Amino acid sequence: MRVPISWLAEYVDLPEGTTVADLHAALVRVGFEEEAEHGFGVSGPVVVGEVLELTPEPQSNGKTIRWCQVRVAPQGRSAADGGADVRGVVCGAANFEVGDKVVVTLPGAVLPGPFPIAARKTYGHVSDGMIASARELGLGDEHDGILRLVTLGLDPEVGTDALRLLGLDDRAVEVNVTPDRGYAFSVRGIAREYSHSTGAVFRDPAALARPLPPGDGFPVAIQDDAPLRGRVGASVFLTRAVRGIDPTRPTPPWLASRLRLAGIRSISLPVDITNYVMLELGEPVHAYDLDRLTGGIVVRRATPGERLTTLDGQTRTLSPEDLLITDGSGPIGLAGVMGGAHTEISEGTRNVLIETAIFDPVSIARTARRHKLPSEASKRYERGVDPAVADAASARVVQLLVDLAGGTPDPLGSAHAAAEPPAPIDLPDGYIARLVGVDYADEEIRRTLVEIGADIADQDGGLRVTPPTWRPDLVDSASLAEEVARLAGYDRIPSVLPVAPPGRGLTRAQKLRRSVAQLLAANGGVEVLAFPFVRRQQNDRFGSADGSAVPAVKLANPIDAEAPYLRTSLLPGLIEIASRNRSRGFVDLDLFEVGSVFRPEPGVQYGTDSIAPLAVLPTEETFAAMAAGIPPQPRHVATLRLGSAIPKQPGQEAVAADWRDALTSVQRVAAALRVTVRPVQGTHQALHPGRTARIVADTPSGEETVGWAGELLPSLAEEADLPHVVAVAELDLTRLLALADPDAHAVAIRTLPAATQDLSLVVGSEVPAGDVQRAVAEGAGGLLEDIRLLDDYRGAGVPDGSKSLTFALRFRAEDRTLTAAEASEAKLAGVAVAGERYGASLRE
Repeated sequence: MRVPISWLAEYVDLPEGTTVADLHAALVRVGFEEEAEHGFGVSGPVVVGEVLELTPEPQSNGKTIRWCQVRVAPQGRSAADGGADVRGVVCGAANFEVGDKVVVTLPGAVLPGPFPIAARKTYGHVSDGMIASARELGLGDEHDGILRLVTLGLDPEVGTDALRLLGLDDRAVEVNVTPDRGYAFSVRGIAREYSHSTGAVFRDPAALARPLPPGDGFPVAIQDDAPLRGRVGASVFLTRAVRGIDPTRPTPPWLASRLRLAGIRSISLPVDITNYVMLELGEPVHAYDLDRLTGGIVVRRATPGERLTTLDGQTRTLSPEDLLITDGSGPIGLAGVMGGAHTEISEGTRNVLIETAIFDPVSIARTARRHKLPSEASKRYERGVDPAVADAASARVVQLLVDLAGGTPDPLGSAHAAAEPPAPIDLPDGYIARLVGVDYADEEIRRTLVEIGADIADQDGGLRVTPPTWRPDLVDSASLAEEVARLAGYDRIPSVLPVAPPGRGLTRAQKLRRSVAQLLAANGGVEVLAFPFVRRQQNDRFGSADGSAVPAVKLANPIDAEAPYLRTSLLPGLIEIASRNRSRGFVDLDLFEVGSVFRPEPGVQYGTDSIAPLAVLPTEETFAAMAAGIPPQPRHVATLRLGSAIPKQPGQEAVAADWRDALTSVQRVAAALRVTVRPVQGTHQALHPGRTARIVADTPSGEETVGWAGELLPSLAEEADLPHVVAVAELDLTRLLALADPDAHAVAIRTLPAATQDLSLVVGSEVPAGDVQRAVAEGAGGLLEDIRLLDDYRGAGVPDGSKSLTFALRFRAEDRTLTAAEASEAKLAGVAVAGERYGASLRE
């Protein structure tokens, strides 16, 4: 929220010489975060000048300049820069005449840009300054000619300080307003907060508007047949009429400069007045061309397929949730968001209908997001607007239309007010001290609550506090305690570290998950965090191996409408991150993520119909209902490798990453968890045929799939602008944790010598090497310490349709040194089992 200092000073006493830094410091003390300082970027001398003479001088380039004599100070007196009272100025504009009063920037002035002004020779003359346009001064976007003060209704004395005259010497303070403090989106709210911080006297601008009797005779109906959360869309709806305005009158400079400093451009006097009052009081105001309305106004929900052209010229298809302002012709505005083009104020408007209303915050927020149409009005409505200020805002707009636009108040209007008063809150004695940790005196608590506008009544055991209408965020005793702590000063709250209860720490599952991440990172991986939101197609590709439909959770209000589903796999996010990084020049990537996926049960409806009430201790039933509304969220770990696994270096050629690196990542995860998994040949719709491994674990109930590893399907890699070979793996970390032996411990190092032997077996080419290796290991028994595949040979010396598998075997006993005969006996036992199962024979 931007607040011009001069505007703020009208409603709270500011010490002389108050700077933006002073205001920031005061507002930070009551919990506002400083954002920025704003000004027009203009410095003097900038004065009012009168054109005495002008001589058109055509140029060779076809342009005609004017050589002007301009009086910049009363006759006989020095100008603001100490120079002569009449200056020669070259000007290219043609929209002014002799006798016009204009804004002259003298040498030494600086315009926005920055653009310093100096006397300089141009077109054969020394131009001793510049005659400025509205855009050059930062007042607006007008640049068709120079600024003639008569068009602003001004006739100041020559030599007058134009910066002060036009409000260009003002500055604005900007603070960040949190979502729970919508009242601070107004000069009224910021002035009140400054008063809280400094003790300065606050004058409520809502009380300064000239009161008017309620309007009558204009038909308004609230027909909200489908309220959201049981709340009617419009609880307050007031209208008043003003007739005979002159929309061509200029916006006064003081008003235009304040709007500009507040971040709103000047449009026309009637529209500027409504924006001015919105900024002043925090109540959005909408003005209709009364003569273009058809009949009365009906506030209702949209019907399916209904359309509306809004003030920005866009035609929008409406949702049945959208709250509309309609007349006899149909929709004329999106309530609380933006008005319709049909009834907008134009240069021909003479009679105006003013609307001030209170709309349901949730309804307005959803409409603004649905149509991607954030506005100053919706920003305030979705945070909560003071229902008691609507009448004052309406009266203030009427007052300004009469004073500035020449209008006449009309008794025509309407008044619908059904806003519920704030609910009283019980504040027990001692509650704030227990919650905050500061022993505030009872008198200090009372004074603070009265200061924020609350009504207080004594009751047994404490106070009954009724919050002010402009503070919808005060809903319970905890929020009252926060207000007392905020206004009394956060510096009074002691910094005391809580004592950690003994015997706690990370759980076993947390330790193991950290071990997985640490091991992958220690081997060169980079941990990333991907958004959990994906497209349906991504879930279908990676969520199942065989292409069957995957149940997925679709969000009711997604951040990105193109990705409304919660992920069922980590791989889509890793692929997007890899694609983004590769587009920025990172060609060798080793990424991993440990995170949750969302696996809804088929046919189960997830979500909660209602939210548990605040400030009420949830029951077991409440927790059970909330848990039932959440889909299963197992944790997975996924890795992605592309580019070079080993970079090129002296004496070493680059080694490209492939499916072997994916399997290595799997083995690292298994090692960190101390579980045994093995790869078997598999097929997955998103992975390369023939280069895909199904990762299985042996459980008491049989073989169980716990993940996949291999190379990404080349067409999917190309689609993501990735190289042809991308090694990926994904494991169900939650399931692996359940399979991990809780009593597993480090294996003792064996000190006795080992016996090593090689084994070459001939088997059918269709037999997986891993199956043969497991058969040999099983037959060799407990003496076999390690077995590793060394070679897979197919060619001369091996029968057609067969292959030769060579294994390296290491035998060791715990209590003695093995003999060669003992090792050979164990090896041949393994050969026997492999022969029985797969027809394996020793290679001759």
